[in-house]
Amino acid sequence: MSKRLRSSEVCADCSGPDPSWASVNRGTFICDECCSVHRSLGRHISQVRHLKHTPWPPTLLQMVETLYNNGANSIWEHSLLDPASLISGRRKANPQDKVHPNKAEFIRAKYQMLAFVHRLPCRDDDSVTAKDLSKQLHSSVRTGNLETCLRLLSLGAQANFFHPEKGNTPLHVASKAGQILQAELLAVYGADPGTQDASGKTPVDYARQGGHHELAERLVEIQYELTDRLAFYLCGRKPDHKNGQHFIIPQMADSSLDLSELAKAAKKKLQSLSNHLFEELAMDVYDEVDRRETDAVWLATQNHSTLVTETTVVPFLPVNPEYSSTRNQGRQKLARFNAHEFATLVIDILSDAKRRQQGSPLSSSKDNVELILKTINKQHSGESQDNDQPDYDSVASDEDTDLEATASQAHRQKSLDSDLSDGPVTVQEFMEVKNALVASEAKIQQLMKVNNNLSDELRIMQKKASRLEKQNSTPESDYDNTPNDRDPDDLGSSRKGRQRSTVWQSDGSGPDAAEPHAAPSPVFPSTEDVIRKTEQITKNIQELLRAAQENKHDSYIPCSERIHVAVTEMAALFPKKPRSDMVRTSLRLLTSSAYRLQSECKKTLPGNPGPPTDIQLVTQQVIQCAYDIAKAAKQLVTITTKENNN
Repeated sequence: MSKRLRSSEVCADCSGPDPSWASVNRGTFICDECCSVHRSLGRHISQVRHLKHTPWPPTLLQMVETLYNNGANSIWEHSLLDPASLISGRRKANPQDKVHPNKAEFIRAKYQMLAFVHRLPCRDDDSVTAKDLSKQLHSSVRTGNLETCLRLLSLGAQANFFHPEKGNTPLHVASKAGQILQAELLAVYGADPGTQDASGKTPVDYARQGGHHELAERLVEIQYELTDRLAFYLCGRKPDHKNGQHFIIPQMADSSLDLSELAKAAKKKLQSLSNHLFEELAMDVYDEVDRRETDAVWLATQNHSTLVTETTVVPFLPVNPEYSSTRNQGRQKLARFNAHEFATLVIDILSDAKRRQQGSPLSSSKDNVELILKTINKQHSGESQDNDQPDYDSVASDEDTDLEATASQAHRQKSLDSDLSDGPVTVQEFMEVKNALVASEAKIQQLMKVNNNLSDELRIMQKKASRLEKQNSTPESDYDNTPNDRDPDDLGSSRKGRQRSTVWQSDGSGPDAAEPHAAPSPVFPSTEDVIRKTEQITKNIQELLRAAQENKHDSYIPCSERIHVAVTEMAALFPKKPRSDMVRTSLRLLTSSAYRLQSECKKTLPGNPGPPTDIQLVTQQVIQCAYDIAKAAKQLVTITTKENNN
């Protein structure tokens, strides 16, 4: 950070003390709880970075600090500052409010709906208004008044607006004036440093011409931000742009064995994408890299003794309504790639980005895109796809197993090398960077406190339930949660249910697709029965976390099996078609997380293909699955207690 945060600074959304995150494009600082809501909105709404544990370009952080200190938050809360808002009952969230629904609803209204932003008078032609705003932006960026430009951008001014009379863009103007913070703000809102003006000059040219060397270097970094971020994700280094090196590409070097025809076809399809579709795919992968890295920071910085709450990680990229449904599905499928599959995709995108920029013809290289990439490539090449295909599959299918086996086999035929313009990227360096993102032993110890905390809550609830003595006889349940007894349609609806339950729980998702005509059952199990099963689940989770802490990886599978049995027994307490949407979504999260846990634990088997260092990445996924199970169990206890007390 360019300066330490002052203790007087508060969360822009709830006024809580000591905010530790920033929303870059909103110019605000936010607390952990509010950040969890921001992340679920997606980067197209809010781009979050941790203030201390995320690397920052100094001038980007300075830009956010300047906006925050100059009242940028009033842009997003304009109408709330009106005394009339108090009379109408409209107010912002406060630190004591619950995350859901209070803080979440306020944050969505504030940033997604822009409910409190100052509205311009209605005009018949919106394009004229946008043009006027963009012209104002064009003239404002020559000054240091950042909040004025942010206000114009919030109202619809275009960062890439090409002024018809001046013959240039706002970024050209800011660069000529040496306004580096304005350039940062414009770039956050999509301004392109490579755009040429009427004279054929770029903003970089004007910055150099004016002697603004720091700005010129920063604009070059912004121009290569996408590929730089992907390279840094893989090997922890960025290209030396000052010396003309613009790409670092850890390439997959093939061995003497031939690649399969399907793998060659996948690589060829990636190369044959139009520049537009290739750019879309690259941007989607960039967003997934951001999600994975922010997840790692999120898990490493939370108070895990109270982790089983309403805040959680974001399991896949949130939906962007501006994108097609097939593109959103493709984006969400990126979360299913394991570390090696995803690294392969990143490497191939870097390679092809370099080839396209340099205008090189398609090479005859044997570099391979893993077989699993063909799913993503179909999304972006316009091929037809079943719209009912689940967005996020948390349950391993036979097809997934075959794909993973093929990908692992292909991976064994490869070794990491690097672009000749940079030193070699060794396997050791690669894994050191990857392992740095994995939870530390301290994190595992903290996660174990989750179960202690939950057990304490369960004991309190059990005492209350005993005093109430409001136990009804529970009929034999037909809630079936075993994968072997489900038909494919049922399994698909369960996968969709997990997606809805983990991201859009407050949406009140529609009826279950498996049996649309089945009558929902009003019967609830007794609170004592649910607490008893939850205690069994949390005890087994504690054993699993202890095994993770002590590196007893051979204990993962038996622990996961015991957890699965306990989850099955708990789910069986509930009717197959519960009346409550919350019960249905909690049950889906519970059972699908248990299946996913088993799938992850099986990767520790001695005969499982893949390098042994992968165990660290598996452990991270195992911990996350255990967390999801504990969270779902707590939700079911809370819901059941509430219903039986009514």
